Amino acid sequence: MSTERTFTVDGARLSGTLTDPTGDLPVVVFAHGSGSGRFSPRNRYVAELLHDVGLGTLLFDLLVPEEEGDRRLVFDIPLLSARLCEVTAQLRDSAPSIAYFGASTGAAAALHAAAQRDANISSIVSRGGRPDLAGSRLSAVRAPTLLLVGSLDTVVIRLNQQAEELLECEHELVIVPGATHLFEEPGTLEIVADHARNWFVEHELKP
Repeated sequence: MSTERTFTVDGARLSGTLTDPTGDLPVVVFAHGSGSGRFSPRNRYVAELLHDVGLGTLLFDLLVPEEEGDRRLVFDIPLLSARLCEVTAQLRDSAPSIAYFGASTGAAAALHAAAQRDANISSIVSRGGRPDLAGSRLSAVRAPTLLLVGSLDTVVIRLNQQAEELLECEHELVIVPGATHLFEEPGTLEIVADHARNWFVEHELKP
């Protein structure tokens, strides 16, 4: 069952769509990057495949519409992370077990947020993400982290490899053959979804 939710964070009203999980499976909170949002066909496709195994999802926007054109805010990782932390806190009563799915700069925000001492995030998946933008916070992440990058996205592969060296938690870097940054090639986004749902289920955190 999906419901529309509004989260108020420091005066900003962030809209989202929450789909409940089955049983004790986590709610996967999507942290979108630049040029993306809760109506992104790619993210909605991944979310639907996560629903197939009983995972819940929250697709919401980290920025309000009037902020989305400001590139400084798109790359303001502490701001995005703080908003993600607050939304996570507001979600706790109805979803004790929470995971993160981050794309582009949203992946950096997810890792930055998960580095909080009391974050209690079950697992993280980064799709074509910029984990390097989380900087020194990477070493404080405790949630098992899966980094997914397209084989043709060579610059982002290097940035993920650099970030991987700073991660001290359980982690894995998977290169998806034949995929570019947005995973628009036939079958590549399905591979992402398969890896993601397996990672989330395998690392389910019991409340």
